[in-house]
Amino acid sequence: MAVTAAGTPYVESSDNVADYPGVSLALANHIDATAGKIVQVVSTHKTDTFTVSAAAGSVTDVTGLQVVITPSSASNKIMVMWNVSGSAANVGWATVVKRGGAAIGVGDAAGAREQTTDLGIMSGATSDQNAVAAGHYLDSPSATTATTYQIAIFTQRSSTQVLNVNLVDNDGNNTYIARSASNLTVMEVSA
Repeated sequence: MAVTAAGTPYVESSDNVADYPGVSLALANHIDATAGKIVQVVSTHKTDTFTVSAAAGSVTDVTGLQVVITPSSASNKIMVMWNVSGSAANVGWATVVKRGGAAIGVGDAAGAREQTTDLGIMSGATSDQNAVAAGHYLDSPSATTATTYQIAIFTQRSSTQVLNVNLVDNDGNNTYIARSASNLTVMEVSA
């Protein structure tokens, strides 16, 4: 590559080089200007409530926190982003993100431990509080067919517990009680 007296690269004339100041024509021809672009976005916003009496260690799909996306290229990635507002009196809970029914983006859990995507711990003696489990994960589905992403919740207790989404365990009709919303968004990112 030729260099000017000032030490900056000499830029050969070409329409596509104009997008890359200081880059030679040879290098500019190898830069993929489409990589990392958002191709499509699919999202769901859950405002209603969900409650389940879940056995210890069970993983339960949350109704209404599911999206379907069809990637345009098998080499593209899917950015999965979620926030789940939940509660369970004196009980720990976690979320599991699934693609096609299989958990993705989970921790490395040895033995009998459950592999979850994140934790939304609820603790303490009150049932008037909730916690939010939120995160993001860059997935590689390697597919061009309709792909389903689902949020599920996991019971972290040695007995059956009631888990709630978008409401607190003590959902009394009082001014100090609130309800919330949860979201799941997936974005196709070009490779």
